[in-house]
Amino acid sequence: MTETPETDVTDSDDVPRATLRVARGALVCWLLSYGTFSVPQAAGPIAFALLAIPLTGDPASGAAIVLTITIAQVVGAIPVARLGRNKNVVSFLKALVSIRTLALVAVAFLAAAGAPFAFLLLAATLAGLVNGAAFGYLRSVLSYLVEPSRMPRALGIASTLSELTFVVAPIAASVLGTFSPVLALLTLSLLGMAPVVLVPGMSHARAVVPADGSGGRIDPAILLWLACTVANSAVVSSIEIGAVSLAMHYGFPPAMGFIFTVALCVASVAGGVWVSFRNRMPRRSAVLAYLVLMSIGAAIIASDISVMVTIVGAVIVGCFLAPLGTCYSLMLDELSPPHRKAEVFALSRTANSIGVILTSASLSLASLAVTQAVSATLIVTATLAVGIASFAGRSPSRSQL
Repeated sequence: MTETPETDVTDSDDVPRATLRVARGALVCWLLSYGTFSVPQAAGPIAFALLAIPLTGDPASGAAIVLTITIAQVVGAIPVARLGRNKNVVSFLKALVSIRTLALVAVAFLAAAGAPFAFLLLAATLAGLVNGAAFGYLRSVLSYLVEPSRMPRALGIASTLSELTFVVAPIAASVLGTFSPVLALLTLSLLGMAPVVLVPGMSHARAVVPADGSGGRIDPAILLWLACTVANSAVVSSIEIGAVSLAMHYGFPPAMGFIFTVALCVASVAGGVWVSFRNRMPRRSAVLAYLVLMSIGAAIIASDISVMVTIVGAVIVGCFLAPLGTCYSLMLDELSPPHRKAEVFALSRTANSIGVILTSASLSLASLAVTQAVSATLIVTATLAVGIASFAGRSPSRSQL
């Protein structure tokens, strides 16, 4: 199998400048929407913990809200996404984000009113049920805004903004939460509503289900990239969720756990900038190299040599997080039929959540060492699967890898 050369793209001289400005403006709005969409998720662990203290006296109760939202997201992603078939993609997206916002606002008001904690969990369940599908529709909107050859740059910028969100949102939740946990949740929930305001309306953004029912089955290659997403998520969450445990393991105070997450996030932002700068579809060999290096980073962390070596491992993982995430997204976009793009991207969000759940469960039921070993095994297995699929004559993509 011959490799497809990397290609990049420049603006065509045949396209009027006014049209390009409109298109770029719409893309900027989408990027801002993508960056702010995850604010409630990024701030959730801290915001919900602060919210739970006056109600239950235990900040760990906030983790129950996060778990409820995560499980509901996994359950509701596909059924809710299918409800939007034959509907305008932008309109359905805005409806889902509005529902999520109202549900989170309900959580805040219920907490302010001193309602039983079970009521907060019910409202959080509604927010989770629509969250995965909302992400799927938000990602599918990008296919209507940019041509495929410009997609790597857009996704690289989006990944960078998302990483910045996961750095800034928890800090904002902590600062606002010191004044009022309810105000913190309300503010951050409204920020997450940005897609309702920013995503431009597009009457043509509608994918009609084929009359012959074709495209109803999921391509096995899609399952491969979803499995890779699970593995990526498990590796990253083993660092983020296990940061405090890592710090204590090496004899540092629990608060020093941030050194591992900061190393990961800074490297990830750098990786996103690199992807945006290159704006190229990766070769098969490049994707395999990324996966191998991600596996090496995960193995270094699992080896438990020293704190500096572990930080180096986190940096390696972070550097290839954005390139691999962009690659997975591009492959899913290419492999999924138009009327199923939102479903497939909702599945991608679900796969990410499954990785987090696996890591959380392993850390809770076993140990930090077992968690790191499991995540390293998952990414190594994903690497082998992509390598076998590529070199056995069954390419994991129809054209690029």
